[in-house]
Amino acid sequence: MQVTLLGTGTSHGIPVVNCNCEVCRSEVKENKRSRCSVYIREGDTAILIDTATEFRLQAVKTGIHRLDAVLYTHSHADHLHGLDDIRPFTVNREIPVYAREDVCNDIRARFPYIFNPLQKGGGTPKISLHTIGTESFTLGKMKVIPIPVFHGILAILGFRIGDFAYITDCSRIPETSWPLLEGLSHLVLGAPRFKPHETHFCIPEALEVIKKISPERAYLTHICHEVDHFQLKRDLKDLNVEPAYDGQVFNLTL
Repeated sequence: MQVTLLGTGTSHGIPVVNCNCEVCRSEVKENKRSRCSVYIREGDTAILIDTATEFRLQAVKTGIHRLDAVLYTHSHADHLHGLDDIRPFTVNREIPVYAREDVCNDIRARFPYIFNPLQKGGGTPKISLHTIGTESFTLGKMKVIPIPVFHGILAILGFRIGDFAYITDCSRIPETSWPLLEGLSHLVLGAPRFKPHETHFCIPEALEVIKKISPERAYLTHICHEVDHFQLKRDLKDLNVEPAYDGQVFNLTL
């Protein structure tokens, strides 16, 4: 199973519009972060977690040529509003979308033309919405386990596939979800900055979560422009943790 981190930045992305900070001015690729999406491929099955605002650019850059399903963590704009860009994958078939009921309702409300076309022509993504809760389901050979977590007071989902887990905009993991995170080889966890945040783990909090879960390897994502990639990498050098970056790829045994 191959995992590609298409985007690893916060809702602003990096560089941030109208910002002249050192990180936003940086020319190194690791400091250029688009909004969060993850692409997972195993055999003939390809899954996308979230359709980031820049999904079209991410797909072109990484050479994505197949898509069989989309999973959503939640419906904030930076995780959802690239949905229309999956159209080229749906020319001759319908792609299933899996999300919580509230997210399915938001998709219907924000993209009404998909479900109630007003005229011929123009093109719309062909999708079918599938409401998910806490029950696992299978896509190809991949067993998908939804992981309920909280983004502030908002209930959202992380996902576990094999020994890989992805949890992005999270500030609290309920007790019932901790057992779902046991025995991981790779964990990707959101942590935008060092100072506390109302709706996200800050980096020190994320490191405590990683210590408790104890995966073989962990990556921090959803990083903001207050954090330089290489400085953070130096800060984490004695841990089994590193900052993720756009386009990062790792392979796992399913």
